[in-house]
Amino acid sequence: MDSTAQVGKLEEKLKAANLPPDLTEKIEGMISLLKISLQNPGAAFINYESVSRYVDWVLGLPFKVETQDILDLASAKEILDKNHYGLENVKNQILEYLASLMLNLKNNGADTTIRAPILCLIGLVGTGKTTLAYSIAEAMGRKFERIPFGGMGDARLLRGQSRVFPDAEPGLIVKKLTSAKSKNPVILLDELDRVTEAARADIMGVLVELLDPEQNKAFTDHYIDYPFDLSHCLFVTTANNTTNISTAVLDRLEVIQMPSYTDAEKETIAKSYLFPKIRKQSGLLDNQITIDDSLWPNIIRPLGFDSGIRSLERTIEDICRKVARQIVEGKAQAISVTAQNIKEFLKT
Repeated sequence: MDSTAQVGKLEEKLKAANLPPDLTEKIEGMISLLKISLQNPGAAFINYESVSRYVDWVLGLPFKVETQDILDLASAKEILDKNHYGLENVKNQILEYLASLMLNLKNNGADTTIRAPILCLIGLVGTGKTTLAYSIAEAMGRKFERIPFGGMGDARLLRGQSRVFPDAEPGLIVKKLTSAKSKNPVILLDELDRVTEAARADIMGVLVELLDPEQNKAFTDHYIDYPFDLSHCLFVTTANNTTNISTAVLDRLEVIQMPSYTDAEKETIAKSYLFPKIRKQSGLLDNQITIDDSLWPNIIRPLGFDSGIRSLERTIEDICRKVARQIVEGKAQAISVTAQNIKEFLKT
């Protein structure tokens, strides 16, 4: 395809899009300069690929697209109970938060700026922080996106890089909005306390803008270079602790402390939720593996206390995979894990 035809395709894309008028005008100016560059060898060179990439990113942004909210607190409670055993105090706090949010949306409309603090789930690894954030999105009927902050060492990963650099690209906020195809997703900002020391001040500065309803109405990614209204997004944050989160960011957060699971709660979670799920994922039929009830205390604490359920999940995965291997190798058609053979299946 020749250059003129390629530029024509860009113009067709722009005409078919429903962009804000001033942004349309801006891109039309870029395309005009591109035409001049292609027709006049002496003119300042403008790279077609660069303009085309920019247009594609802009067209992917959901300026006027959002999902319809589900404003049903009873349904939200069912979802939280389905996805999380126990955690009654945490779930009650989330339901109170959602009730206020739903009431605002119901009484004041979807364009209402929500000034409630951003939820911040604080707890050790495996206590269910990420799953709770997903449950909030499911309860609201919104798309869910996650931005991991662990090891993040450059604020440009969030805000993007100016197009004057050859390898420039948008930041994670724009990428997640494009992925969600909706301007009102739930965006999980995961592990805020684990950014690198060198970049902490810059990243916290971007977070203040992201989480402040007065500022995020016109969030400007350096690559897109045009303000996008993030006030419709519902941000949820997590961290292991608040030590490395700046005071300015903490002021905008409502901290919910995630408790450790008791052994009794872990046993119920293991037997009723994790084991059936992992058994199915491992390709095992119901009758191909059984575990004696008396063994669950050993399975829950094979190596000592753990606040979350991640280690428990891995332990059950190990058991199921070992059983699956024995069945595939023809050593057995079904296996019962008992006190006599448990050591074969547990890591020591």
